[in-house]
Amino acid sequence: MRLYLTALNPTDSVLDGLLPAADRLGLPVTVLTDQPAAWPTDPTRLSGAEVSGADVRDVRAVLDAVYRGDPPLALLSNSDHLQTPTALAANYLGLPGKDWRATLRGKDKHLTRRTVADAGLDRVAAVVLGPDDDPGRAATVPFPAVVKPREGVASEDVYLVDGPSELLRRVTEIRGRRPGQALLVEEYLAGDLHTLETLGDGERIAVVGGWRTGLGPPPTFTEEALDWAPELPAPVLAQVLAQLDALGVGFGACHTEFVVSDGRARLIEVNYRLIGDRVDLVMAELLDLPLFAHVLRIHAGDPLPALPDPVRVPRHARVEWVCADRSGTLVAAPGPVDATGPAGVRLGSRPLRTVGVAAPLTGTNRDYLAALHAIGPDPATVREALRDFRAAHRWTIDE
Repeated sequence: MRLYLTALNPTDSVLDGLLPAADRLGLPVTVLTDQPAAWPTDPTRLSGAEVSGADVRDVRAVLDAVYRGDPPLALLSNSDHLQTPTALAANYLGLPGKDWRATLRGKDKHLTRRTVADAGLDRVAAVVLGPDDDPGRAATVPFPAVVKPREGVASEDVYLVDGPSELLRRVTEIRGRRPGQALLVEEYLAGDLHTLETLGDGERIAVVGGWRTGLGPPPTFTEEALDWAPELPAPVLAQVLAQLDALGVGFGACHTEFVVSDGRARLIEVNYRLIGDRVDLVMAELLDLPLFAHVLRIHAGDPLPALPDPVRVPRHARVEWVCADRSGTLVAAPGPVDATGPAGVRLGSRPLRTVGVAAPLTGTNRDYLAALHAIGPDPATVREALRDFRAAHRWTIDE
């Protein structure tokens, strides 16, 4: 029996999380990807997994690839783009997996809004603009508003706009980069930005934890820092879980972003996968939890295990990203760093861009140069230790 994992480009969640977890469980793994040349060739870096080329966006191609190999124990993905084809393939094979309708509702931001509204849980003013639609069709949406791809990820091409002329300019820009793609214009949801991390087995869903998100300056929505913040008012948590239930979310890992304003929880987006950008790895360390093994076991048919109460964990964590402030080539940066700071704070830095790589400034997490984190006894100690740790390192971009 073999575990099959669909993926596009390699990510830390897979290379440092899911594959090592599968190796520790003694599960042979085949990574199915449409970008096999982008993956490491070192078997150690792959934790012994095989990499095989396949058109992973096509359900039939995924099925063909699985049928060519050993019988499947599980089939899953941690990619936003591949949740629906992977869910359909798993369902066809009779394997545990996500409901493809729920994955579609999460990926398609308009379907997210429509489903939650139809359930009577929240209504957000939103209008879809087809590739040839006049932006004036969105006149019913109040300003300030947000324009973004209907099925986008990573805050790419997501902008705050303050009026019709700004909306027209941003729509024109995005269409120049994304011809043929539908856009969503929706009201701006003000409030404190949070995440909720959940894990479910199709029968029960449990809260793994949550983070408070710090954003960079508008008009983009770049996440710059996350602080561990698992405790939410009971009514707010109930509202988020009710909206996830309406969407059909309840199997495997899910990362949900929402704002809290005047006691209301309002969804920003639902990413039906682990949180990513190394935060899942930090969370597993913070909780001393085999998170990635739990994900794999659930997809293999095991029930949801007992999880620690995240509110009672006597530690705090903070993640910060070093973001490029201009387009250009990264010419100097530290490699991976692990250290211990005052009061036993565990500190780490992991590169997210290779020295010598040139990239444009995007206003998204594509601008990340490195992920820094600290785990310690309390928020103040963690912040101070991470501030000093960051100041001791340099990242240099040559324009």
